[in-house]
Amino acid sequence: MNDYAGQHEVISENMTSQITTELARYVQELKQERKSHFHDGRKAQQHIETCWKQLESSKRRFERDCKEADRAQQYFEKMDADINVTKADVEKARQQAQLRQQMAEDSKAEYSSTLQKFNHEQHEHYHTHIPDIFQKIQEMEERRIVRIGESMKTFAEVDRQVVPIIGKCLDEITRAAESISQKDDSQLVIEAFKSGFEPPGDVDFEDFTQPIKRAVSESSLSNSKDGKPESRFSSKSKGKLWPFIKKNKGAGPEDFSNLPPEQRRKKLQQKVDELNKDIQKEMDQRDALTKMKDVYIKNPQMGDAASVDHKLAELGQNLEKLRSEAQKFEGWLAEVEGRLPVRSEQTRRQSGACEPQNTLTVNHCAQDRESSPDGSYTEEPSQENEMKAPATDFDDEFDDEEPLPTIGTCKALYTFEGQNEGTISVTEGETLYVIEEDKGDGWTRIRRNEDEEGYVPTSYVEVFLEKNAKGAMTYI
Repeated sequence: MNDYAGQHEVISENMTSQITTELARYVQELKQERKSHFHDGRKAQQHIETCWKQLESSKRRFERDCKEADRAQQYFEKMDADINVTKADVEKARQQAQLRQQMAEDSKAEYSSTLQKFNHEQHEHYHTHIPDIFQKIQEMEERRIVRIGESMKTFAEVDRQVVPIIGKCLDEITRAAESISQKDDSQLVIEAFKSGFEPPGDVDFEDFTQPIKRAVSESSLSNSKDGKPESRFSSKSKGKLWPFIKKNKGAGPEDFSNLPPEQRRKKLQQKVDELNKDIQKEMDQRDALTKMKDVYIKNPQMGDAASVDHKLAELGQNLEKLRSEAQKFEGWLAEVEGRLPVRSEQTRRQSGACEPQNTLTVNHCAQDRESSPDGSYTEEPSQENEMKAPATDFDDEFDDEEPLPTIGTCKALYTFEGQNEGTISVTEGETLYVIEEDKGDGWTRIRRNEDEEGYVPTSYVEVFLEKNAKGAMTYI
């Protein structure tokens, strides 16, 4: 699946470098070229409009001069016919008429020249300039179309290059799917969640026809003080049917004695690994502070050496506490690992002989079971009567979501009483695990043990995040 996704990433990268980037640059070039062609078109249109205005102006001036020449000629003829007008006035009118006639001739010539020029410009405009501009735009669009076709062809080539690899990936996915073994998967689950319990021994025959007083049998079903038969599958022995019993979801004991042997061993090993990691971290901090102190002693101007003494002392106390915790859990782990091998029949009978006959022996027997190497599953005395009905519901623990991995540790700076839902109470100086950072709302999610977790105000704790938060812990 990763290789399959990787080939699509290759397609995306090649399309970006060979198609998208090139087309983006080409589009900018087309925009500039298109803008230039449209500018030439507007310029040609403005030129022809200017020529038309010049023609109209020359035409109106020619028309005006012709009318003024006619009026001047009529005035001259009128003056020439009037006998009361002096010869000087007639001569003046004649000269004026000739002048206007000359102006009309000049306007006529200018109008004729302007008309010829306009007709030439108009012919050039509609038969040369505008067609050339449209031809350039058409060629530009045709180049664009060709470029799109080339890009589509490039895309096909890019895709075709990875088709064989994608085909192999799909073949491998099919082969992997066909090689799935449900039996092997089930065995992996069994190895991960196996309890380590052993099946009980055979029930001994008790002969009630004998008048003699019978000794207590290690497999008797009626060993209680009041003579009432106690079911072999009652809550006191419910650990042996653990997968099919509803269990208390509350906080368990510190040594995980509420878990089956194999699961308890895994939890204890995980706890020991966590403590060793914390010890190493504290030692690294102590070594760093020691080196800093030595530097301060040699170079007092860089800092006060006494300022790190308090932190060194605190680290020393933390180390002692962690080592003590690690030693305690290592002892429990050694105890569990010592009881995991298959026990002998004699040991099993000795364990069975410790059936409760009174309140005192119940507590004594429970304590013996917790420390004995027989691998039996024990319950706290206060939990003995929690389940008196036959266990019929399947335990839903396997359906529970795995807890979030820790991403660091934190130390409580102040005591906080978590009274609201979702919060957790902490005491000053307590060290806990961080499973979710502050998301900006002022709350940090922490865990005390497997079943106790919740939110505390971020300002109430000092957080120490691990460098590699992901995969910091693995829960089994």
